[in-house]
This record gives sequence, structure tokens and C-alpha cells, in this order.
Amino acid sequence: MVNIRTRLTYQFVFLVTLILLFFSLGVYFFSKLYLEKRFFKRLQDRAITTTTLLFDLKQTDSTVLRLIDADNKEPLLNENISVYNETNKKVLFSTNPANTQFHEQFIPLLDSAAQTLFLHRNEYQVVAIRLARGNSSNWVIVSGIDKTGEEALVDLKKILMVMILAAILLLGISGWLFASRALAPMSGIIQQVNTIFPANVTRRVEHPNRSDEIGLLVATFNQLLDRIEQALNTQKMFIANVSHEMKNPLTKINSQIDVALIQKRNPDVYERTLKSLQEDTRSLTQLTNTLLELANTSIQGNTMLFEPVRMDELIWETKTQLQEWHEDYTIQLVFTDFPDDEEALITLGNRPSLKVLLMNLVDNACKFSPTKTAKVNFQSTGGTITITVFNEGTQIPAADLPFIFQPFFRSNVTNQSISGHGVGLAIVAQIVQIHQGKIAVNSTLSGTTFMLTLANPDSF
Repeated sequence: MVNIRTRLTYQFVFLVTLILLFFSLGVYFFSKLYLEKRFFKRLQDRAITTTTLLFDLKQTDSTVLRLIDADNKEPLLNENISVYNETNKKVLFSTNPANTQFHEQFIPLLDSAAQTLFLHRNEYQVVAIRLARGNSSNWVIVSGIDKTGEEALVDLKKILMVMILAAILLLGISGWLFASRALAPMSGIIQQVNTIFPANVTRRVEHPNRSDEIGLLVATFNQLLDRIEQALNTQKMFIANVSHEMKNPLTKINSQIDVALIQKRNPDVYERTLKSLQEDTRSLTQLTNTLLELANTSIQGNTMLFEPVRMDELIWETKTQLQEWHEDYTIQLVFTDFPDDEEALITLGNRPSLKVLLMNLVDNACKFSPTKTAKVNFQSTGGTITITVFNEGTQIPAADLPFIFQPFFRSNVTNQSISGHGVGLAIVAQIVQIHQGKIAVNSTLSGTTFMLTLANPDSF
């Protein structure tokens, strides 16, 4: 496969060669026109001289021949001069009487309405001038071969061909050097990228000029490396947290089984052990299901089936289901400025995913509230649906707020008091991103508020 440097060189040479050929053809063509015009002018001068000697000075044929030869400082190849009388239909004078037939073939082409005619016949150039004197009309016909002009055109053609070949050679060398210089930063970038490994993924590609195209490419590379570094760190944290979350209940289960098998015990002890094992198993099941939800949300984000969803109805379903599962939960719904148009209550999204989102937000609010109470406010204005979930729980430190949507992150304030795995809000963030919505959190001494913003179909 031809590399970029070679392709650039070929394209550069091809383009400039076409331009040189165009200009060379132009030079040759206009030079040929100039030489023809100059030769026609010489033939015209011969015709005027002959006319002056024959008709104005009334010299004899032999005198005319001598004077024409004396005036001819630069003889023309195969020059022939004839005078044709249009009235008598015969040739009155010829410098080459033996070859009058050559000029006679032009007589039918003579146009009485024209004063001067310029003709071509093979390598000959012919000029005919009409002279009207009284009742008679004469044509002076002069022909010749521009040997000097033809030799000049041949020499010009050779010069242009040599110059074009030399230019192609120089273009190939200069094009290769130009392409090498233009692509030199790319080689440096390749070397820098090849030195970046997972062990030193924090390194970034450097380029002195950040405003040119290569600088923009480097900026794109660095943005990609930022995302790769973030993904690797997330993966490491995810693996470490999953291992930790699964290790504790598994170790606890294994220890309880070992203790129970050391010696025979009464049924009450076995029943307590089984209940403890059941609790640990439920914790593992909950963790596994949550991880599956997180994975499915990540994988199926681009293939989710979107449909119109009434968010007010979904909130009522969430409230009903959570209170069935947790009898100690209190969920207060407030509908501020409830719109008359039902279309304002609808968003375009995946209904099961949106329900998981609301379930996690409201469940977290109840779980971290001392009174197990969550206040949910629903509002639809300006083409957006805003849902706020508030609880009176412990304030989340400002330093922890940027990380609460990361998988397995748990604030030190709640880590010891409330059981959990720190995956619910990560699922919420992914679902919000898939639905092109926004999620924000604000935590003060009076409580914590999550604000969810979704668009209705009219604003998509």
C-alpha cells in the first residue's frame, strides 16, 4: 500500500506537471501564431513592393525582378510572386513563370469583396492583395515557406520538452522533501503514541502548534486518551469494588458454614445460621441484580425502544410499588402547576428504564432519611419535565458530590450507617444520559435534593 508521503509526492508532481504542460502548450501555440503572423507580414510587404514597382513606377518585368531581389535582404524559401488580372482572367506577371500553376489554383478562392486574403497550402503560406485601378482589377499573390519559423518552432519544442522533463525531476525531489517535512510531525506523534501503555496512560501527546490541523488531531488524541484513562480507572475501581462487595458476604457465608459443621448443634442455632445465610444471600442477589442492570443499561443504551411515557403515571407506579415493598416508607407527591395539556406530561423514552431511574432515586431518598420519607415534586413547564426528590437525611460533603454517580462510590457519612453497594446512582446517571436528560444534586444541612430534567417530544 502506498503511504501518504508517496501519494502526496505523486499528486504534487502530477498537478504541477499538468500546469507546466498547459503553459508550455500555450507558449508553443502563441509562438506559432506569432511566427505565422510575422511571415504573413513579410509576404504582404513583398506584395506591396511588387505592386509599387509594377504599377506606380511602371518598371519592366526584368527590372522588377532585380529590384525585388535587391530588396530581399532575407530571402524566402520557394518564394513566388504573381500578378493576376481579374478583368482579363490571366496572369500578367510572375517571378517564376514555370510555376504559375501553383498560384492559379488559388484564383478560384479570390473574393472580390475582400482586400487581402491569407491562405495556407501544405507548408506554403500565401498572401493575396487586390488592387483596383480604373476599370481593371489585379491581384498580387505572394507565396513562400517560413523555414526559419519552422526551425524556431522545432527548437522551441525541444527546449520545452527538456525543461518539462527537468521540471518533473525537480518536482519529484522537491515534492518528496516537501511531503517529508509536512508529515514530520506525524512521525513524532506516532512515536509518542507508541510509548503510551496502560502503565503510563497519564502521558499525553505534545505538539508545538495547537492551532493547525495536526494540533487539532493531537487534541483529539489527547481527549481520547483522557477517556481511555478514565475508562481504565473506572474499570480498576469497578473490579476492586465488586471484589470487595462480593468477598465480604462470601467470606461470611463460608465462615458460618464452617462453624456450623464443626460440631452438632441444636435446631435453634441452625435456624439462626440459616437466617443469617439467607440475609447474606439476599445481599449477594441484590448486588448481582444491580450489576446486571448496570451492564444492561450500558450495553443496550443504543438499542432501547423509545416510546411516549407519561411521567406522572410512572411516579404514581413508583410510589405504589416502593410502599408495597417497604411498609415503613413515606412518599409525598406534589404536582406544581399541573398542566391542562396531557402532552406536557409525556417524555420520549424507555418506560422500564425510566421506572428503574425513579425507583432508585426515591428508594435512596427514603433509605437515607431518618423518617424514611421522600418528597417528590413534579413540574412541567417550557417544554421540560422537572422531577425533584428531597429527603431530610445527613448532608453529603461538597467534596463527595462530584463522585456520587460513579459506580460503588459511597460517602463516608453514610457508608457506616446505611447498607448498600453504591451502584444505584450510577444506573440513574446512565439512564439519564441515554435519555439526553440532566441530573443534579444539592445537599445542605436541611437535606439533599436530586433534580431530574427530561424533555417532552416537542423539544426533541
